[in-house]
Amino acid sequence: MTLPPKETHAILVALGSSGDVHPFIGIGRELRRRGIRVTLVAAGWFREVAEKAGLDFIDPLPELDFVASIEDERIWDPLRGTPVILDLFVRPLLDPVYRVIERALAVDTAAGEATVVVASSLAFGARVAQERLGVALVTVHLSPMLFRSLDDPPRVPGVFVHRGPHWFRKLQWSLADRLLIDPLIGRWLNPFRATLGLPPARGLLRDWIHSPLRTLGLFPAWFAAPQPEWPRQVRLTGFPLYSEEGVSDADDQMKAWLEEGSPPILFTPGSAHLHGHEFFAAAADACQRLGRRGLLLTRFPDQIPRALPAGVRHAAFVPFRWLVPRSAALVHHGGIGTLSQGLAGGVPQIVMPMGFDQFDNTARIERLGVGLALARKSFRGPALAALLGKLLADQSVADRCRAAADRFAGADGIAAAADEVEAAGR
Repeated sequence: MTLPPKETHAILVALGSSGDVHPFIGIGRELRRRGIRVTLVAAGWFREVAEKAGLDFIDPLPELDFVASIEDERIWDPLRGTPVILDLFVRPLLDPVYRVIERALAVDTAAGEATVVVASSLAFGARVAQERLGVALVTVHLSPMLFRSLDDPPRVPGVFVHRGPHWFRKLQWSLADRLLIDPLIGRWLNPFRATLGLPPARGLLRDWIHSPLRTLGLFPAWFAAPQPEWPRQVRLTGFPLYSEEGVSDADDQMKAWLEEGSPPILFTPGSAHLHGHEFFAAAADACQRLGRRGLLLTRFPDQIPRALPAGVRHAAFVPFRWLVPRSAALVHHGGIGTLSQGLAGGVPQIVMPMGFDQFDNTARIERLGVGLALARKSFRGPALAALLGKLLADQSVADRCRAAADRFAGADGIAAAADEVEAAGR
């Protein structure tokens, strides 16, 4: 007798800002379309958009104030930012995320449902749950930075693993693991593991961070080709181009403004950046110098200059998949979500990287010839205007941008990721 297939419950654990959470909402919508029950586990800030997208929602730590936490300016220090993020978000969420999965797994098992967890890079509680509870886990890395390689290593602030011969790169990684990464994370991860009867974990960002069942890279091979040192269980599914379509669509006023003039230059320092006063001041100044229209995007309007030049306006949010192709250029922080929308939209990009994966993402944009970096210390109106003028006047850049956009034809990163999740949950 053949038993009917179990119903599946997908638990999506997304730690981070909008750029980190949007891909999971997009994948969740696709899984829901396929008849799979989906719960998004994320900061309460994302409850409304998740529920509008048709997903169940759990805030694993309601007392953690997402906005208050991202006000900490240390986050944007290239060297100190990662330890601060670990202390502000990752460490406090370790036990709560584990407990959410533990409870859900018990309920699903009692109901005869299969459970599959899909977790972002730093959702360490999900990785521990896989080891302790045996739950099926798919690890999701949004950018290539967390995959190590000797021939195409990531650009990491303060670490020169992309320079010198192979032995030197190996030595740097070994020292980073033994002296920095494992002690930094292990000092609170391993005591938690011990409470569950698990042994200490090592090589935390080398091996442990990747689910041995399945690990997804949400980017295409033409952006970062698989390397010999990457784990065998890695699958590349392409960019997940979701930015609240069907939930937060452009209003009639925005549509009219776009149609009444030339394509604007878009500016965003990232959805979680609350210290963008200088960024937006430089943006407004550059638009005035160039005589171009501009759109300044942030949900925190206190960062916007009080007086804006003619043709420059502010908006809290507009879905990038719709907006970017209607724009002239994109100026941003180097987040992988924004960057991929720029590639898909076929527009030149200027990137002001500040930390995390942004330096590596920026290097890849420059390698593709579709954009340039402008250091934060140099990000002022005159320098920005000069760089924008150069990019917008360069036909070869325009040709490479169109070629990049053409690579998206027929690709559906969200559907491909959903395929992998379904396969892992069987």
